[in-house]
Amino acid sequence: MQAKVNGKIYDIELLSKEDNSVSIKLNGEVIDIDAVMSESGFCSILHNNRSYNAECVNTSEGKYVITANFRRYEVELQNPRKKYMRGGGNQNDEAQDCIKAPMPGKIISIRVAPGDEVKKGDTLLVIEAMKMQSTYTASQDAIIDKVEVEEGDNVLSDQLLISFKHHID
Repeated sequence: MQAKVNGKIYDIELLSKEDNSVSIKLNGEVIDIDAVMSESGFCSILHNNRSYNAECVNTSEGKYVITANFRRYEVELQNPRKKYMRGGGNQNDEAQDCIKAPMPGKIISIRVAPGDEVKKGDTLLVIEAMKMQSTYTASQDAIIDKVEVEEGDNVLSDQLLISFKHHID
């Protein structure tokens, strides 16, 4: 996924998360941190034996303001679902026949079952990753073939979540 921070683009990949230990790849460099986030958006981060406190405020979908060490960072996340929903988002692309997890996380809610007919924009499931929840919606009208996960499951990056029987025209 890409993130724009104060106008500069960064490539970010979540490699692993277990309890408070998080391993990410930031522009190709692996970074290990210990992060604790509260419900109110405050977090404590330990990296290279240095402690940082930060506040994260979600200003709109995919946009955040992070304040740390008296500095303000405006962060805009690229929609990680787009490439899994429509092969990169090109209008002429064929719709994909499955949805995969863009990063490791936990299934919070599943709103569909095999055989359900979904319309473009319908909510399919909710995943929590890095203490943030993302709602995944249908990018096309379709019929659910299989739901490969259950609520509470931990999933890996690129793990198959939902497949479609066929697409409704």
